[in-house]
Amino acid sequence: MRMQSLPAVLLACSALFTACGRPTEYPITQQPQPFSSMNEDMPGVAPPVTETVTSERIARARSEPQNWLTYYGDYSGQRYSTLNQVNTTNVASLRPAWIFQTGVIGLVANPATYSFEAAPIVVDGVMFVSGWDGYVWALDAAKGKLLWTYRHAIPLDVPMCCGNVNRGVAVAQGKVFVVTQNGHIVALDAKTGKQIWQQVFADVRAAESATLAPLVVKNLVIVGSSGAEYGVRGHIDAFNLEDGRRVWRRYNVPKPGEPGFDSWPATGQAWARGGGTAWITGTYDPELDLLYWGTGNPSPDFDGSVRAGNNLYTSSVVALDPDDGSLRWHYQWTPHDVWDYDGVNENILLDKDGRKLLTHFDKNGYLFVLDRTNGALVSANKFGRVTWGEIDSRTGTVTVQKTPTPAGTHICPGPAGLKEWPHAAYSPRTGLLYTPVVELCGTFKLKPSKFEEGMPYWGGDVDLDKEHWGHVKAFDPSTGREVWSWRGQHPIVASILATAGDVIFTGEPNGNFNAFDARNGTLLWQFNTGSGIHSNPVTYSVQGKQYVAVPTGWGGWVEGYSPEMYGAPRGNSLVVFALP
Repeated sequence: MRMQSLPAVLLACSALFTACGRPTEYPITQQPQPFSSMNEDMPGVAPPVTETVTSERIARARSEPQNWLTYYGDYSGQRYSTLNQVNTTNVASLRPAWIFQTGVIGLVANPATYSFEAAPIVVDGVMFVSGWDGYVWALDAAKGKLLWTYRHAIPLDVPMCCGNVNRGVAVAQGKVFVVTQNGHIVALDAKTGKQIWQQVFADVRAAESATLAPLVVKNLVIVGSSGAEYGVRGHIDAFNLEDGRRVWRRYNVPKPGEPGFDSWPATGQAWARGGGTAWITGTYDPELDLLYWGTGNPSPDFDGSVRAGNNLYTSSVVALDPDDGSLRWHYQWTPHDVWDYDGVNENILLDKDGRKLLTHFDKNGYLFVLDRTNGALVSANKFGRVTWGEIDSRTGTVTVQKTPTPAGTHICPGPAGLKEWPHAAYSPRTGLLYTPVVELCGTFKLKPSKFEEGMPYWGGDVDLDKEHWGHVKAFDPSTGREVWSWRGQHPIVASILATAGDVIFTGEPNGNFNAFDARNGTLLWQFNTGSGIHSNPVTYSVQGKQYVAVPTGWGGWVEGYSPEMYGAPRGNSLVVFALP
């Protein structure tokens, strides 16, 4: 059939419109409004419990175990509580005390990107917890009653590598601090949830974002950027608590003329898109006045040919002066990282054998122990399957054995690492470290790509093995010896919580929340929360009653660390347990 000419079609449409009159106009049933308006629609008041929270008080957090004052519980990163009302003899009697349902509001293009990953903060009976899409809630920590809600408006097109997530808030001097996916740091009034100030610190046009929990040190609130998978230059920023003024910024990839630049190509712009984002919260030693922060992978992730050298200070820990961000020392976990192993995982501070130590379970499969006064290596030992290379336990010398190739090379661990971002813990009572483990290998394929601002810059891909599982493991930091191990059906991607009741808690992708004997790994109790756990359990007490809280809500980068659970339930809730 011959197609009609465009003028003829337009003439016919015009005639039809004239004959039929104007289209029916339907009444508007609901006026559009910004999501941020819900902050005004849900007024509430919380007790002024955070007004006396200061850096000095956080430094003494272990002396008030009824609270969980900062992301890891205290500055050391040990994720340990001296509460012992719940212990090995009665933990089997734990029951849900209350549940807070968060839900999802607004457009959801891909439910798999949402994940409830936060560590709740508790101060004198009030809980502050953050969620995806810029949410912050204040709750009664004993009853779960909602006190106020804040939501920051997040544009739908913000690029995020690995999920629409947020890992928590910080509190101090009457304020709640949170970062947003579109790269803002916001200070809220802790009593009302109203915004006091905000500053932009990440460039979403370049595909930077922000997902970590802030850290309060002295009069500063310290944050880091996300987005190394897009070829950005990662940085750590410090802001004044009172007015939001930025005090310093440290880029984790040096520019020409700066120390460490000789670990990058002398020509070209590899350093300007070199990665090294800082998307997990640091730790702090008040006595040494040193801030310890992990840095992420170099960019592109898998193609090292465009960034010859060790690529400082990516996949490293940097020890910084908190007053100005200047570098005191560094240690690089994975020089010239071409496996996406990062280096962002927590740096746990502990004193043992007469030494001030820093311990770190890296994605590359090694448990590192450093002298935290100067960064000297004490030991490095494998904690699972590792085939990419060998690290000499005494000297730290790295011998690479397998790298990505165009045809594909089978390498352990996979890009999620032997341990993903969820955190290990340390118990001073047992003297042991406890870590979640991801036993998942893959075939790494090199696929060189051209850098384009705002677009993924990976330089390769990975086909993951079908067979994979997880562990909870305990290690002696003095020797690196594995003390016990519990095997789970799926990779373990929830943080560990250790308590003085000699119980450790963690979750599984199938929704099970588990309690183990900290000394021998015996599974003592299990409760299915209904959705996978990829978060930070905490414990606290109100009026003498101990509670254990865990955010549950599956999502994030599921295909990278537990692909068989991609279709698992996505429920999002905060489940809080107590003894009857």
